[in-house]
Order: sequence, then C-alpha cells, then structure tokens
Amino acid sequence: MKIILSQQCESLTGMLDSSLGYHIEHRKNGFFSKRNQRGYAPPDGHWRFIVLCAELAQSNLHISDVRVSREELKSALSEAHFFVAAQNLKLETYNAQDIVNLKHTFGI
Repeated sequence: MKIILSQQCESLTGMLDSSLGYHIEHRKNGFFSKRNQRGYAPPDGHWRFIVLCAELAQSNLHISDVRVSREELKSALSEAHFFVAAQNLKLETYNAQDIVNLKHTFGI
C-alpha cells in the first residue's frame, strides 16, 4: 500500500499501532506499508492497518490518501476472514475513500 502524505507532513515512518503488526517505511519512491519482520501480526492486522491509514487520510492531517491494489486488499480481507468483501472487489486500485466505503458497505 502506498501512503501519500499531506502537504503539512514531510515524513511519517514507524508503527501507528503496535498491535497490528505493520508499519510505514520510507523508500525512494514514497511511503509504503510493510509487515513487521519480527513479532506477531493478527489475522486482521493488515486490514485494520489499511483502514487506520484510510481513516487518517479523512482528516488530511498527516496522510492525504492511500493507494491499495486489488490483490493486496483481497489478501488482507481474506486473511481477516471477510471473504464476501474480498470477492466483491472490482477496482484495480483503491483509495482512502474507497476503503472507508468498503468498510461501511460490508460492516467490517
């Protein structure tokens, strides 16, 4: 997942929530989510991390948007046992608003 920072934020790395098992890292071409190499990641940790970043983008304080491929999103939803939502993904890439809509549509 690519994380697009707001204009007020130059950098954002590290864990947003240590219980999710994912963190933000800086690469040459931007900021991306990454699973922690050590430690435990719950089955729904990837999905909850995506939702957390999407909800933070709604405030536009640190994160302005996210870009998640259909395959990554399908994998995260399947790991979290949200199979119906995973089977109903239509777009190639999902942004923060799409993620929030998906969450509300399927009640997850």
